[in-house]
Amino acid sequence: MQGEQLGVLSLAEGINMARSHGVDLVEVAPNAKPPVCRLVDFGKFRYEQAKKDKESKKHQHANRVKEVQLSPTIDPHDLSVKLTHAIDFLCEDMKVKITLRFRGREMAHKEVGFQVVAKFISDIEAFGHPDSPPKLVGRGLNVMMSPLPRNKRAKNPREETGNSSPDSTSSSRTAVSDSEPRGSSEAEDSDGDLENNPVSEIA
Repeated sequence: MQGEQLGVLSLAEGINMARSHGVDLVEVAPNAKPPVCRLVDFGKFRYEQAKKDKESKKHQHANRVKEVQLSPTIDPHDLSVKLTHAIDFLCEDMKVKITLRFRGREMAHKEVGFQVVAKFISDIEAFGHPDSPPKLVGRGLNVMMSPLPRNKRAKNPREETGNSSPDSTSSSRTAVSDSEPRGSSEAEDSDGDLENNPVSEIA
């Protein structure tokens, strides 16, 4: 009976048939004339429908495009931030459009821009691949990156290390080590601001 069309039946006939087979009568096309129903296990039907919806949303998400803008003279720190954003987007199954703009005399040294883009692509190759080589259009250098399949893609470093900031951890350790030579253990138990007051040291 699986996959068979049983023809046009009345509602009562459909319900009786579903009961006799120990399944549910589920309306799958209410706007059709006549409406279309299926004899299925409703729990299994809901699971399969949720799975289809999830796959559909994943494909829609993959069609979203995020843009990352670079420059030939971009600061290393800014480049690192842009790199992190690009990896986040690719790990969320989004496409990333890398755009580099040349300004003024920068057009005379286009090879510098190509080098910046090539390095950027190399740094994120574990997460995505270019759809085509970088192209120069007007005063801009463009390339589209697509995410790698999940089973071939590296894990997002931010997810592995967590959201804790290494800078904050190192600064707290520095604060403790700096305060140790200036006071005893009793000074650590009291208010650090008062114990480290330069005026108190003079006194």
